Amino acid sequence: MRDSPNPSAAVLITQVHLYGEGDLVDVLVDDGQVADIGAGLSAEDASVIDGRGGILLPGFVDLHTHLREPGREDTETIATGSAAAALGGYTAVFAMANTDPVADSALITDHVWRRGQEIGLVDVHPVGAVTVGLKGKQLAELGAMASGEARVRMFSDDGLCVEDPLIMRRALEYARGLGVLIAQHAEEPRLTVGAVAHEGAAAAKLGLTGWPRAAEESIVARDALLARDAGYRVHICHASTAGTAELVKWAKSQGIQITAEVTPHHLMLDDSRLETYDAVNKVNPPLRENSDVSALRRALAEGVIDCVATDHAPHAAQDKCCEFAAARPGMLGLQTALSIVIDVMVKPGLLSWRDVARVMSERPAQIVGLPDQGRPIAVGEPANLVMVDPDVEWIVRGDDFVSISDNTPFEGLTLPGQVRMTMLRGRVTAQEGKVNPL
Repeated sequence: MRDSPNPSAAVLITQVHLYGEGDLVDVLVDDGQVADIGAGLSAEDASVIDGRGGILLPGFVDLHTHLREPGREDTETIATGSAAAALGGYTAVFAMANTDPVADSALITDHVWRRGQEIGLVDVHPVGAVTVGLKGKQLAELGAMASGEARVRMFSDDGLCVEDPLIMRRALEYARGLGVLIAQHAEEPRLTVGAVAHEGAAAAKLGLTGWPRAAEESIVARDALLARDAGYRVHICHASTAGTAELVKWAKSQGIQITAEVTPHHLMLDDSRLETYDAVNKVNPPLRENSDVSALRRALAEGVIDCVATDHAPHAAQDKCCEFAAARPGMLGLQTALSIVIDVMVKPGLLSWRDVARVMSERPAQIVGLPDQGRPIAVGEPANLVMVDPDVEWIVRGDDFVSISDNTPFEGLTLPGQVRMTMLRGRVTAQEGKVNPL
């Protein structure tokens, strides 16, 4: 028996709980698929991975990742971001379009796709810009990107809002014809001029310009109505307020095709973190109040909010180690996402392990229509898998991350659960904290 799997070898994963349920079983993977599931399996010449009672889930899918390439390779690259994703249990990530140059043409999106394929640690799906240059004035080449080599499935001006309602309406209409998804960064910019923190008691006390909930919620409401009239779907990025959760719930009750994501940091952190003026806590949308955090957790548990997305946003030290108002917004997320979900959702009983698979793998894959991701763990299904040790605890150290940047708000925090193995189509991409490159 060999010690390290290779892309063409069979792999036998022993003694795991599927979805954290039932008796311990073995899972045989061969030719990129789940070949058998049962007790006491064996396979000649198969590489063996001892599951040691861990939990086996479908590989995670992140709908919201910033890989910074092209343009800011000093903060992250497709290679380092892919490594972080694999170590975090991800088998597919969607790389946002706010690169330099902007991913508003097939030239850029196809490059991102090819680079991800060359690295081979995770499927890197480029997100195309909705508008040219993210300027909100003219629709980008949606059709060309959707039909290019990358076959772009999702479009977003994330980082900026598509604020013109007519442009947004046209985007939804084009998306309907192409069968792709429009994802909105919900922020009415006229309400956030100079804003750097949630508009509340903490910002007032600290003298920080406030960012009202209405800036997000007004766009969510508007876009729900635009989606209704277009007869097509819209996706809300990084929901951050209780009101957004209520609006999404209402829209769904009306039969409007709307989905929403929430970030791990909005599930755990609130604006009390701002008292230190440490810009590592600056994010867009901002950390809200504890009441919003509680509402978002309930909405995720109830299925009102569909999925968890990291909004992994690496930044250079000089972009964070400065006065709060001047700092760039964003936090790392790929290597901490699962542990935060365990801490705030699984341990309190809000989500089961099968629910974790739903919000971190199945629903994200369904939302963007990935045919071979987020699939059930069953014979004949693609072997995109993650094995988790739910009992181990670890201390977050930004210097230990494989990302080039280290801007994590969770520095020094002890978190539960750790990814022990990630597998992409039968090939082990990460194991025991180490990446397995092609």
